[in-house]
Amino acid sequence: MHDLIIVGAGPAGLTASIYAVRYGLDVLLIDILPIGGQISSARLVENYPGFSRISGIELMEKFVEHASDVGVQMKEASVSEVVSISNGFEIVTGSERIPSKAVIIATGAKPKLLGIHGEIEFTGRGVSYCATCDAPFFSGKKVAVIGGGETAITEALVLSDIAKQVTVIHRRNSLRASQILQERAFARDNIDFVWNTVVEEIAGNELVDRIHVRNVISGKKSTISVEGVFIYVGVLPNTDLVDVKKNEQGFIVSNEAMETSVPGIFAAGDCRESLLHQVITAAADGAVAAYSAQKFVRGK
Repeated sequence: MHDLIIVGAGPAGLTASIYAVRYGLDVLLIDILPIGGQISSARLVENYPGFSRISGIELMEKFVEHASDVGVQMKEASVSEVVSISNGFEIVTGSERIPSKAVIIATGAKPKLLGIHGEIEFTGRGVSYCATCDAPFFSGKKVAVIGGGETAITEALVLSDIAKQVTVIHRRNSLRASQILQERAFARDNIDFVWNTVVEEIAGNELVDRIHVRNVISGKKSTISVEGVFIYVGVLPNTDLVDVKKNEQGFIVSNEAMETSVPGIFAAGDCRESLLHQVITAAADGAVAAYSAQKFVRGK
């Protein structure tokens, strides 16, 4: 039986593993990928202290290197369930049930869908949730970015370096992204904005060639010709594997010690209810969760 199993190898999970090993715990870090976390697909990170400009994958490689250097055990597997047993928990993967005295859930989140006609049908054929991954396919083309938050505007800027025209469609009349990103986006000649508007359908033949939109104030409907649609309307937490208290959106409810409603299960990073979901807050969550987990294990 391990002292601690951490599920998720993003910023929160990797930080937790580093701290937990330094506390002297027998730690196992599990993720389906060797490097996890949404940030690993980011083309550029500019707000993590110590790195004025670094790609997401480079930053996470440094996290992984640090964890390896301190001796964190890592296992590639998909976790389907966390089960309570008499003396701790079992982490259920496809072929194993791995026991542990305590668990940190650091499973992050995934992109939220618009839930409109054509979205699923054209995913991979013009619909994407990652400009960093797919922007090269749209060189010289017209694309739409749906959303007005930090990620949407960051990715719109990425796309503007490659695509012919980027149209940002936002359901409000102002952006929620940071001021510096807004200023950069407004300064780009090939980024325009459609305000107070929602997308009702993504259409095309074999590939996307248009979207049908509606102004939420006037009700007027129109069609915009695009060859790509990049969707950034929020995230959904990856929390189905664990039975603890969650909010209406599925984010794990935890206190400042990262303790959940089940003693011995802790949460860290984007999977938990928080005011801010960023690399730096996920890393901080991981450190606190590891501290709380070692207190729990030693107290037990």
